[in-house]
Amino acid sequence: MRKNIVAGNWKMNNDLAQTQELIADLKKQISAAPAATVMIAPTYTNLYPAFEALKNTPVIVAAQNMHQNASGAFTGEISAAMLKSVGVETVILGHSERRAYFKESNELLAEKVNTALENDMTVIFCFGEELEDRKADKHFDLVESQLKESLYHLSKENWKNIILAYEPVWAIGTGETASPEQAQEMHAFIRKSIADAYGSEIAEEVSILYGGSVKPANAKEIFAKEDVDGGLIGGASLKAEDFLAIVNAF
Repeated sequence: MRKNIVAGNWKMNNDLAQTQELIADLKKQISAAPAATVMIAPTYTNLYPAFEALKNTPVIVAAQNMHQNASGAFTGEISAAMLKSVGVETVILGHSERRAYFKESNELLAEKVNTALENDMTVIFCFGEELEDRKADKHFDLVESQLKESLYHLSKENWKNIILAYEPVWAIGTGETASPEQAQEMHAFIRKSIADAYGSEIAEEVSILYGGSVKPANAKEIFAKEDVDGGLIGGASLKAEDFLAIVNAF
C-alpha cells in the first residue's frame, strides 16, 4: 500500500527565527496521527534546529538538495553524510528551479540519486515539462526521458527509497492552470511507464506527488485522483494553517 505524502518545500525562505515560529505553529496545529506522511524542507542553515524542534512529532525534515560527491573541493556544497549528521535522511533532487537556474541535467541527477541511495537516504525526485513541451505535445516523451535517464538504471530494491514529484512547470506562475484531470493523466502515464520498466508491483508501491501549485482550495479535488498520492507544496507550505489544510485534504 503506497503512502500518501504532503511535503513542504520552503525554498529560500525563513531565517532561523521565522523557521522556529513556523515550526511552533505546525506543532500546535498538527494532529498526532495526520492523514498523510508530513515532511518539510527548510534551508540548509535551519535543518538541524528544525530536526531538533520536530523530534517526537510526526513531521519529517528533508533537505532541498545535496552534492553528488562525498567530500572535496566543492565550495558551497553539502554532502549526504553532512545531511545525515544533522538528522536528515530525505532529500529533494531535480526540482524544476535547480534544473532551470543551476542547469542540473538528467545525468547529474542520476549521480545525485545514486549517492543518496548509497547513503540510505530517501529521495523525492522531481521532474516535469515546461510550456513549450506541453504545447508541442512532447510532454509525455519528455517526462519519460527524465525518468529513464535519472532513475531507470536503479534496481527494483532501490525503488523503496524513491518518492516521485511531478511538476507541471508550465502551470507554475505562468497564468496557465493544470486541471486535476491533467494531473491524473500524467500520473497514470508515469505509473504505467514504471510498470513497463519494473513491473506493476513496483509501480503500485511508489508514491507520486503532484507539484503544481496545490492550495487548500484545490487539494481535495487533486488528491481524490487515483494516481495522485499527495503533493510537493511550495508557497502554501509557508503558512501552518494552509499547509495543514492540505495535509487534511486526504
